[in-house]
Amino acid sequence: MGLIGIFISLALLMFLAYRGINVLILAPLLALLATVCAGGLPLMATYTQVFMPALGAYLLKFFPLFLLGAIFGKLMADSGSARAIAEWFTDKMGAKHAIAAVVMSCGVLTYGGVSLFVVAFAVYPIGNELFQRSGTPKRLLPAALALGSFTFTMTALPGTPAIQNAIPMPYFNTTPFAAPIFGTLAGLGMLIGGIVWLNHRRARAVAHNEGYGEHAPTESDAEFSQQRLPAIWLAMIPVVSVILLNALFTYVVIPAMDTGYLTEAAYGEVDIGDVRGIWAIIASLVLAIAIVTALNWSRFDNIKQSFNRGTFGSLLPVFNTASEVGYGAVIASLPAFLIIRDAVLGLSSNPLISSAVATNVLAGITGSASGGMSIALETLGGEFMSRAQAAGIDPEIMHRVVALSSGGFDALPHNGAVITLLAITGLTHRQSYADIFVVAVLIPFSLTVLVILGASL
Repeated sequence: MGLIGIFISLALLMFLAYRGINVLILAPLLALLATVCAGGLPLMATYTQVFMPALGAYLLKFFPLFLLGAIFGKLMADSGSARAIAEWFTDKMGAKHAIAAVVMSCGVLTYGGVSLFVVAFAVYPIGNELFQRSGTPKRLLPAALALGSFTFTMTALPGTPAIQNAIPMPYFNTTPFAAPIFGTLAGLGMLIGGIVWLNHRRARAVAHNEGYGEHAPTESDAEFSQQRLPAIWLAMIPVVSVILLNALFTYVVIPAMDTGYLTEAAYGEVDIGDVRGIWAIIASLVLAIAIVTALNWSRFDNIKQSFNRGTFGSLLPVFNTASEVGYGAVIASLPAFLIIRDAVLGLSSNPLISSAVATNVLAGITGSASGGMSIALETLGGEFMSRAQAAGIDPEIMHRVVALSSGGFDALPHNGAVITLLAITGLTHRQSYADIFVVAVLIPFSLTVLVILGASL
């Protein structure tokens, strides 16, 4: 009965999240439902002593990254920097390469630390106009935005400040630049494979005399229409600084610091490797926020409002993900979970395979890359690490495989980012999801498999 309860709980989580019910409500209720089905376990103690501590531990680790990332993204949008970058790519690449221009605009912004939701709102109006001028079907636009926003820059490219690249670091004692060769190759595969697919789809549409199509204007079409934009070099400085500063703090500044005090109880009795990656991202984002503020001070209509909206915009995503982590902690505490754990770990003696399967499945169920990965690592991270050490597998490879795996099945139809993209573009799942599936699920999953095969040779 306990095992059935877990599956019912997971099914309801996926279905109700797709129907639009917030995870902040769903996670604790469905965790307690699974607890009831397990029989004989105290509900209130499960909530206050298992769910909430796991939620709080996640916030302690990652809240600064959500907060700083949201503020930085809001400042990039309100200063006009995000739009300036998107327009530059559009002008340079032209209507002939409309799809690639949209993908590259999104990719540069997200790799530079701008939230995918900010990027989608900033790039959509320009991409929509470009698709119209080039006669490219609008139904392909959500897939182009998805490819540039939450594939190769989210999980693959080394040094990306995305939360999906930060979550594995404390578990595997790694940095944001873990497994740079595998990450770069996988990222290029996603980028090239996705653009080739979308251009193939465009060519077929043109051959069948399908143009942009008849579409009613959306509220997003006129976004930022009156904005005064900075020069491209000025807009790029904060984006480039995030990556460069991240590398500087990771490999030069933090290693040169005296961090022996971390072994004291007051500072958690940890090693510098446990916090170096997170420290580097925090420091690089703080400085990038200062840079974009200083460079664009005169362009902000209300700098206080930009900071406030960025701050408030970080709260729902971080608490949603933390709630999913709390849900995972409750499920992991149930006796029936031992059966699931043994089944996942028994799939293969190769921890790369078992970690990839667990992360993909949980990301698919929760509809969240960060949520699924967090649950997988919270419940099985220690086992994955010990098995990797026993098998002589570099923890950096484990980091990269888990990160890549979070960006596979997460983009199923109930994924929040997918639903948001379709809402922004005014399109439906029926019109656009097939291409989103190819570029954001099928190609990333295939490249994860190739990375595992390459790392296992």
